[in-house]
Amino acid sequence: MCEDIMDMVDREADNSDSLEGFMLLHSIAGGTGSGLGSFLLEALNDRYPKKLIQTYSVFPNSEEVSDTVVQPYNSMLALKRLINSADSVVVLDNAALSRIATDRLHIPQPTFEQTNQLVSTVMSSSTTTLRYPGYMNNDLVGIIASLIPTPRCHFLTTAYTPFSSEQVEKAKSIRKTTVLDVMRRLLQPKNRMVSTVPSKRSCYISVLNIIQGEVDPTDVHKSLLRIRERRLASFIPWGPASIQVALSKKSPYVQTPHRVSGLMLANHTSIASLFKRTRDQYDRLRKRNAFLEQYRKFSIFADDLDEFDDSRNVVQELIDEYEACETPEYVNYGMKDASPMETV
Repeated sequence: MCEDIMDMVDREADNSDSLEGFMLLHSIAGGTGSGLGSFLLEALNDRYPKKLIQTYSVFPNSEEVSDTVVQPYNSMLALKRLINSADSVVVLDNAALSRIATDRLHIPQPTFEQTNQLVSTVMSSSTTTLRYPGYMNNDLVGIIASLIPTPRCHFLTTAYTPFSSEQVEKAKSIRKTTVLDVMRRLLQPKNRMVSTVPSKRSCYISVLNIIQGEVDPTDVHKSLLRIRERRLASFIPWGPASIQVALSKKSPYVQTPHRVSGLMLANHTSIASLFKRTRDQYDRLRKRNAFLEQYRKFSIFADDLDEFDDSRNVVQELIDEYEACETPEYVNYGMKDASPMETV
C-alpha cells in the first residue's frame, strides 16, 4: 500500500510545474495516523530531500480517556519523526478544538466533522497568501523562514478569529471586527488551537498574522503600535520583538459574515508543555513495560526496544531546546560540547 501511495505522489510531482513542497495532515495518537503518517513523512523526506514538508498534526485530547491504550507510545514514536523529518509542524489538539467549538460556535458536544471544520479553516487561511499571492509571503519557504529561526524548533501554534458557522444558528452572526480587534484576539490564549501550559518565562519566538479582508495598511501599523504599547506579547530576549503581518484578499468563492478575519501562526516556547505531557504519559507506561508485546511483532522492535528510548531522547532534547530559547544564552546553545576549531 505504501508503494502505491508513493507512486501516486511521484506521478503528481512529475506533473507539477514548480513543486515547492508537501503538506501532510494526520493524527499522532492512533496507529494509522502515527504509523502510516510517520512512514510517509520519512519516505517523502528521503525521496524529495530538497522539498519542504509541512504537517498539520493533531495531538490527542489529554483531558479524556483514550480509546487507544498505546496512544503515548504512538505519540512518542511519531514525535521523533516530526522532529527529524518535517520542516514545519502546525500543532493542533483535540482538547483545544473541542473547547473552541463549544465556546465560539456554541456546540455543546462537537462532532469530529465540526472540529475538522476548524482544522480546514486553519489550513485554508494558512495557505491564502500562496493561493492569492501578494508581494510578500507568497511561497512556502518565505512563510517558514520567517517563523522558524532554528531548524529543530519548528512546531507552530495557531489562533483564528472570528469563527462562524452557517450550520449553527448562534454562530451565524458575529460582532463587527476591526484590524485591532482581530490582532488583539489572536494573542489571547483562549483562541489558540493547542492546549499548552505557559510558564512565567514562556515567550514568542516569532509571530506571523495573516489578515484577510478589506484592510487599510495604516490600520495595521496603528494596531501593532497599540499592541506594543500594551505589551500584549512577550518575545525571546535574543531576537527581534516584532509581529509580522501578511495581508491577503478574501476568497471570491466563499461568502463570510465578517469584514476582517485573521490567522496567527506563532512559534511559542510554551509548546514544550505539550511535549512534556506526552513524555510523562509515555514514561508511566514504559516504566511498567505495559502493552509492548504487540510492538514486538514488528521487525524494528523484534530484537530490542531501543527505538522507544531513542524517540524519548529526541523529544527530551527538543524540550530542553525550547526551554533554552527563553534565555539570552540561547545564542550559544549547543556550543558547550563543540570542540574548538583548529588554527593553522
